[in-house]
Amino acid sequence: MTRSNGSETVLVTGGTGYLAGWVITGLLQRGYRVRATVRSHGKEEQVRQAVSGRAGAEAAGGIEFAVVDLLSDEGWDRAFEGAHYVIHTASPMPFDSGADLIKTAREGTRRVLGAAARAGVTRAVLTSSGLTAYAGDSNAPASETTYAEPSGTPQHAYPDSKILAERDAWELADATGLELTAVLPTFMQGPPLGARTAAGTTDVIRRLLARQIPAIPNIGWNVVDVRDVAELHILAMTSPAAAGQRFLASGSFLWYRDIARILRDKLPDQATKVPTHTMPDIIVKLLARVNPQLAMVRSELGRTRLGDSSKARTLGWQPRPTEQTIVDTATALTATDSPSK
Repeated sequence: MTRSNGSETVLVTGGTGYLAGWVITGLLQRGYRVRATVRSHGKEEQVRQAVSGRAGAEAAGGIEFAVVDLLSDEGWDRAFEGAHYVIHTASPMPFDSGADLIKTAREGTRRVLGAAARAGVTRAVLTSSGLTAYAGDSNAPASETTYAEPSGTPQHAYPDSKILAERDAWELADATGLELTAVLPTFMQGPPLGARTAAGTTDVIRRLLARQIPAIPNIGWNVVDVRDVAELHILAMTSPAAAGQRFLASGSFLWYRDIARILRDKLPDQATKVPTHTMPDIIVKLLARVNPQLAMVRSELGRTRLGDSSKARTLGWQPRPTEQTIVDTATALTATDSPSK
């Protein structure tokens, strides 16, 4: 593990987020000074408590905070004062209450990277998505050389928000000379930091454990560990070869039934409620008419999403086995009293 000289400050946006917590932890462990953005002062202690278990109470106590909003210009230039780098993880998630996903993602990216360019940061790292690197409707693997087109449909507002925000980021970087790197995670799993998390991705495992779905749909994901995605962000921030590049953070493809099997095999005591039956595709399609979450993934029925992480590995990135990620996620979720989402 490399360490900084302790004099470099990294601004991390979306400080209360699932990925941001692990990014902050990794930076603190390397000796960086961290300034995290939050939407209110009341969130500051939440961030400190979340990362203190991994980074230590003393390091967590040294986190600085900037209260800003992705939809407001106020405070962003102050947030960048003295910052050497920015890791922009903040972006609205699907089903955020009242959030306009596309507007928030695009305006937030422009504000953050515009302020970064004015501040003259050494490098900006953008959290994009593996969804931005898939070509059309084919089953071809995601590629860093591919730039997906937005669908323009309401049920795909989230992938469209990531596609358009990354497009804006590269245009802004070209216009301002900002040194930019993009990390494109696929479907993130892994233990959340702290007792509560709003990360929708881990609901896949939480709902299996709680039997909140009666049967398993024919849907799968390219799973990657959130801890490894955080590590790739830090490598992308510091590696000379990463400047101006996109890096796919992908792991192994798992069907929903594979995740259920891993839970039953590795955690039999916790997985007693995990369903074993398959949900017919026609039932998923019918339910998608009234369920926004199923409507968003209906197009993924029977589709294999693959990705090649060989480019990220050239930076020294070494993701952990996906099966271990599933086990660690379930173990963390069952160790808390978090209510099901």
